[in-house]
Amino acid sequence: MATTNSQATDDDAVMSDVKNFIDGQYRESAGARTFDNINPCTGAVIGRVHEASQEDVDAAVQAARAALRGPWGSLSEAQRGEMLHAVAQGIERRFDEFLAAECADTGKPRSMASQIDIPRGAANFRVFADAVKNISTEAFRTATPDGKGAFNVAVRKPKGVIAVISPWNLPLLLMTWKVGPALACGNTVVVKPSEETPTTTSLLGEVMNEVGVPPGVFNVVNGFGPKSAGEFLTEHPGVDAITFTGETRTGEIITQAAAKGLRDVSMECGGKNPALVFADCDMDKAIEGTLRSAFANCGQVCLGTERVFVQRPVFDEFVARLAREAGRFRLGVPEDGSTDMGPLVSHEHQRKVLSYYQLAVEEGAEVILGGGVPEMPAELAGGAWIQPTIWTGLTDDARVVNEEIFGPCCHIRPFDTEDEAVALANATPYGLAAAIWTENVSRALRVAPQVDSGICWVNSWFLRDLRTPFGGTRQSGIGREGGQHSLEFYSELQNICIKI
Repeated sequence: MATTNSQATDDDAVMSDVKNFIDGQYRESAGARTFDNINPCTGAVIGRVHEASQEDVDAAVQAARAALRGPWGSLSEAQRGEMLHAVAQGIERRFDEFLAAECADTGKPRSMASQIDIPRGAANFRVFADAVKNISTEAFRTATPDGKGAFNVAVRKPKGVIAVISPWNLPLLLMTWKVGPALACGNTVVVKPSEETPTTTSLLGEVMNEVGVPPGVFNVVNGFGPKSAGEFLTEHPGVDAITFTGETRTGEIITQAAAKGLRDVSMECGGKNPALVFADCDMDKAIEGTLRSAFANCGQVCLGTERVFVQRPVFDEFVARLAREAGRFRLGVPEDGSTDMGPLVSHEHQRKVLSYYQLAVEEGAEVILGGGVPEMPAELAGGAWIQPTIWTGLTDDARVVNEEIFGPCCHIRPFDTEDEAVALANATPYGLAAAIWTENVSRALRVAPQVDSGICWVNSWFLRDLRTPFGGTRQSGIGREGGQHSLEFYSELQNICIKI
């Protein structure tokens, strides 16, 4: 059983009133609607969030449109880059505020948020501010009948107003992963953060103002999906492109909305990611890596591993060791430095994950570890806590093996041959990420290209170079982000033909 830590949570530094940020100003909802912001560790209300009305969303889009024609549109690449570097520095100056807000909204350990979420939130502005200066475009000298010729030159232009729909699992990181390149390319944005985790996105508005980003360049509208800010934003005719990270079904709905007006979309959606553990692996590395890929952030990582395939000679050892190590996880509040795992993001999500825990048993799983809700201290009993869980013994057609759960759980199945491992890995409608554990370089180079995934790690997990392409295949998404691939999405190429 995982052990628990008890320590009072610290919500004092967190915004208690999360407003919409429109045209450089914080605004209450025009419809006078608010909803509670809940701390998932305790279930306590830590603030209220102003839900954007259709009027608010329209004001945000109009402000973004005006900023395109205003001071932002007149800045050079270098000037925009300097401003985005200043935004990164602003996040770092207020590191503790962003950290407290992120942990209060998500419940994740501070050790994770301080090493990954907040630093990457700043880095996303720096990386793309620099990248846009180093991406070339095409130029051709063209023959003409009169022999004088012509020059064709491609220029990169902003796409316009970008709707950014960001998720709750890595709120600051994944929001800035989109906002950074969008602004670097000269666009303006309207961000709709998850209703579960709005605070760091709202706080970023203060940084934008502090460093002199013109009003209307960065806007935030809070709310839900259907009949709320999400729907109002994605269906707004003033939006030129939509970028989204979240579950596949929501991505399908947004894509349908984007079809009206033929707006471009970038979609990073769900996954049911495999890990392939070969008998020639370094077992210590494979255990450590799978502990992270299956249980980091309480399993709420789009790149996480829910299907683990282990070659039969090492199957029993792997299952026993993974269960032993996962059973040592300490569950607790973010402020406790010994916390390994926080809660799920909400009680709604807890109910979903628990329904799969029950379904696994109904489908015939052997529960190796966990399978329920841990006993927590009284002051944390109202939180969305869940046990890290490991199963074996399910058939390949079991729903638990095929449907994304997005919790701290995995099913482990044996395999015999390399071909069988590849077939099992690809037996899914998704194709986001995969991990391969082997010390045989030839096997790694042979197997990795056969796995249908946007990213495939070998002897690692979550090792990212922000210049590389990131995205999924099949139902895991449309398009790629990262490096020049982000710049391709957030800009339009215009060909200029000059007759000599």
